[in-house]
Amino acid sequence: MSDRLKDKVCIVTGTGGSMGRAAALMFARQGAKVVGCDINREAAEQTLDQVTSMGGEMVSLSNCDLTDMAHCKQLVELAVSSYGRVDVLFNNAAMAYFGWVDQISDDDWHRTIDQELNLVFNLVRAAWPELIKSPGASIINTASVSAWSTYRLLPGIAHSAAKGAVLSMTRQLAMEGRVHGLRANSISPGLIETKQTLPLLEDPEWAEAMVGKVMLGRMGKPEEVAATALFLASDESSFITGADIRVDGGTTAW
Repeated sequence: MSDRLKDKVCIVTGTGGSMGRAAALMFARQGAKVVGCDINREAAEQTLDQVTSMGGEMVSLSNCDLTDMAHCKQLVELAVSSYGRVDVLFNNAAMAYFGWVDQISDDDWHRTIDQELNLVFNLVRAAWPELIKSPGASIINTASVSAWSTYRLLPGIAHSAAKGAVLSMTRQLAMEGRVHGLRANSISPGLIETKQTLPLLEDPEWAEAMVGKVMLGRMGKPEEVAATALFLASDESSFITGADIRVDGGTTAW
C-alpha cells in the first residue's frame, strides 16, 4: 500500500471487467477510497472482495446500468454517503457492438452510442455538482485508439464514432471545468488483454493483423491502462488537462 491517492474518493466504473478491476485494485493500493460499479453483480462483488481482502477501502453498486440516469445518481449518492465527496471519476465502463457500415444493425449502432458515449455523459452530469466542490478534482474518460486509427479486420464504425466523441467531449469538459479547478483527460487504449480480446487470439489471421499493428509487438495489459489512470487521478498530473494519453504500444506512431 502507498499514498499516491491517499484519501481521494474515486469512482471507477466497470469494476467487474479487466481494466476496471485492475484500476480498482491499483487505486486502493495507493490509498484511494474506491466506489465501484458494474452491470454484472457477480464480477463486481469479486472485485470488491479482492480489494477489501487486501485491506483496501471500497464500496460497490451492482446491477448498475450507466445508460440509466437514475443509476448514475445512485452511484454518486453511494460515494457521498460512504465517503463524503467525489474527487476522481474514472469513466472506464463501455460496451461496443461491431459491424461494417453496410451491415451493422440500427440496434447495434444505437446500443454502441448509448453504452460507449451516452453513459459517460450521464455519469459526468450526475457527478459534476460533487466534483466541482473538490479542489483539484479529476475526470478520466476512456476513449480508444479507434478514435485515432483503424484496424483492417475490426468492423468498428460505431465504436470509432463513439470513442471519437468521447475524445472531443473530454476536451470540452476540460474547458468547462477549468473555472472550478477541475481537470478532464482521456486515455486511448490500444489492443489490451481482456476477457473479450484474448479468445480472438485463437484466430491466426486476426492475431497477425491486430498485434502486427502494435510497435511493441504484443498486446497491452489492463494494469498498464490502470497505471495511466492512476497518474491522471493523482496530483502528479496537476498541470495536465484536455489531454489524451495513448496507451497503445506505438500503434498510432507508425
